[in-house]
Amino acid sequence: MAKNWWKYLSGILLLYAIIVGFIVGVPDTMIQETMRNLFFHVGMWFGMFSMLITGFVYSLRYLRKFDEREDIMAVESVNVGLMFGFLGIFTGMIWANFTWGSPWVKDPKLNGAAVGLFIYLAYMILRGSIDDVHKRAKVGAVYNIFAFILWIVFVLILPRLAGESIHPGKDSPPILPMHLEPSMRIVFYPAMIGWILLGFWIRNIRVRIRRIQLKLED
Repeated sequence: MAKNWWKYLSGILLLYAIIVGFIVGVPDTMIQETMRNLFFHVGMWFGMFSMLITGFVYSLRYLRKFDEREDIMAVESVNVGLMFGFLGIFTGMIWANFTWGSPWVKDPKLNGAAVGLFIYLAYMILRGSIDDVHKRAKVGAVYNIFAFILWIVFVLILPRLAGESIHPGKDSPPILPMHLEPSMRIVFYPAMIGWILLGFWIRNIRVRIRRIQLKLED
């Protein structure tokens, strides 16, 4: 039980974010009550980033040692990252519908995020198209490294170079943690930690399942 403390912490933090997130007071801004989605939409993207970074690191480690366990960790990290990414897109579309009157608008940040997810989807398709286990792992590791670099470019760099963005809201400044009301920060930070820990929890479960499947195939 002692070694699983972080799993219990994840559950407690997310339960806290769900309960308190719906009753805590929010500032009177143009996005009004929908600001509560900050605890979920942004949290899922935090979880996604943590998983994609983890996948990137394990791909580098695989190319150094060619250990199959490193490849499994990399691909399952990306799998969980994609799950959080699409959940983030979905919750973002709900938020956008209230904020802009449409679930999707032409915006460099939104389009960059969509392109980034498609890049990682191509990674999964590429792996599925290669039968040889070792070749799949090597090609997948190289692609994953470049995919992460492209993700940074499309999601963090190009939107800034593109100019104005209406995200998170037209005429609204970016929502940064340090700019949040104190009442929201006490929910925001625990929620972010909870989502990240949940990502690692799900990743570990998927890794165990993948290893069991490989043993059964042998």
